[in-house]
Amino acid sequence: MKAHIQTLLDSAIATLQQQGVLPGDLKVSIQVTDTKDKAHGDFASNLALALGKQAGMNPRELAAQLIAALPGSSQLDKTEIAGPGFINFFIHSDALTATLEAMLTDNNLGVTKAENPQTIVVDFSSPNLAKEMHVGHLRSTVIGDAVARTLEYLGHKTIRQNHVGDWGTQFGMLLAYMEERRAAGEEPRMVLSDLEAFYRAAKSRFDESEDFADRARKMVVALQSGDKECLQLWQQFIDISMSHCQAVYDHLGVNLTRDDVRAESAYNDDLPKIIAALKEKNLLTEDQGAQCVFLDEFKGRDDKPLPLIVQKKDGGYLYATTDLAAIRYRVQELNADRILYFVDARQGDHFKMVFAVAKKAGFAKLETRLEHMGFGTVNGKDGKPFKTREGTSVKLSGLLDEAEKRAYELVKEKNPDLPENELKEIGRVVGIASVKYADLSKNRNSDYIFDWDLMLSFDGNTAPYLLYAYTRIASIFQRGNIDAEKLDGEIILEKEQETDLANQLTKFSEVLNKVAERGQPHLLCSYLYDLAGQFSSFYENCPVLNAEDEDMKNSRLRLSSLTANILKQGLHLLGIETLERM
Repeated sequence: MKAHIQTLLDSAIATLQQQGVLPGDLKVSIQVTDTKDKAHGDFASNLALALGKQAGMNPRELAAQLIAALPGSSQLDKTEIAGPGFINFFIHSDALTATLEAMLTDNNLGVTKAENPQTIVVDFSSPNLAKEMHVGHLRSTVIGDAVARTLEYLGHKTIRQNHVGDWGTQFGMLLAYMEERRAAGEEPRMVLSDLEAFYRAAKSRFDESEDFADRARKMVVALQSGDKECLQLWQQFIDISMSHCQAVYDHLGVNLTRDDVRAESAYNDDLPKIIAALKEKNLLTEDQGAQCVFLDEFKGRDDKPLPLIVQKKDGGYLYATTDLAAIRYRVQELNADRILYFVDARQGDHFKMVFAVAKKAGFAKLETRLEHMGFGTVNGKDGKPFKTREGTSVKLSGLLDEAEKRAYELVKEKNPDLPENELKEIGRVVGIASVKYADLSKNRNSDYIFDWDLMLSFDGNTAPYLLYAYTRIASIFQRGNIDAEKLDGEIILEKEQETDLANQLTKFSEVLNKVAERGQPHLLCSYLYDLAGQFSSFYENCPVLNAEDEDMKNSRLRLSSLTANILKQGLHLLGIETLERM
């Protein structure tokens, strides 16, 4: 509906320009927002206020001219001028019910597919394979997954890229230790059953033994030189490490597979070519033996240009080199129109420089959208990064097990008579959903506090609340033995709560498009929470199964059905399963 109003206003502006009322070189940005008070209409625009100065007109007078120039629309009941020049739009009830009818019969729930679908690469999760995944990997993984799901739903070709860290100096240490343990007769899979313990033991050997450290350094050289035996040992390590990651992805319900992995090592052969291409573009400068790119727009506190180092003095490469190779591959091989990086916000400066260099070098087209979707940290109640009591990073696999256990105990306390297998399944769904939703419901730019009590609460903007809201609607159809697919009749909007619910339902498409554009899943969380709240108000004030007549009953059942479908689809896009009862 907002898009329709924007089109009407755009047409009105064109008419006034033709009449000479408005200048032809206007800079126009049409904004249409929801009104806070429905007595002032359903939507409002400050267009007349924004254009008043450019047009040299009183905003209220301009608002009147804009209204007069609006094309006729069966969807508008009336328009009014408010305050200093706001234009309020009242939607015709028939238009609202027609929109709802269309949503009910549309498999896509009225969501507008992209007019010009893009190829969008989503870089997310990207753990370092030297260790097990920990809570620090949670945000990149679940936020990236939710945005990728939403982009796919809107019709874009979405390519997931898991840029795992599987290369570099630390792997020499790990391979040397793996070789040492294998020589002692231990199987690699048994040695790596606990990656965290394996890493600590390897690091301890590296720190205490110069012979071991020297052997580890030589293994790095051998690995990067393509030594067959070293690569074979490395591949065993990678396979076992990735199986650990895949177990976490499956547990989380995240759409990532081995086919989505494009590791750092995949770009190893391209790195000398990146250096050569930068040199050919005259972008390289040698500084203290290192190869760097200096761009005028990046300067330090002393106003001296900051370098993007792409090759060290000893000839080694850095993350920047690999990131440039990845961009070139994604643009030239995958034909990406847009690349989203879900990486810690603290890497913001790094990505700004990498993106700028990629475009200067021609690795990405000028129109290619390179976007760092940064996020804050997961903190404990003390406001510091979430750690175990021993001060180590919390393993993600252990965190998910704990979530399921706590959810199971909570559900069993509330429903002790449910069968054990059902209690465990509900505990699994609620536990995983609670961890994911607690993260997704926060603005990704902000840090957030990890709090078991809050995330497992059935009150407030939480996964248990939304899952219960869905099961509450499902129970209506179960109690009435009603097949939602066979409902007919017209939608009737008589009570305020029915209209409020209807208006909220029609915003689904708009919200998803905002999530896709901004990479902000919390917008969808907020929408679903508000929708659940609107349904609760509707349910309390508008009897459904005990409605006054059959027509009203069918109307309210259809509103309930659409609400359930949107809740289920919205949660699915967040990567959250639903339950039919809790």
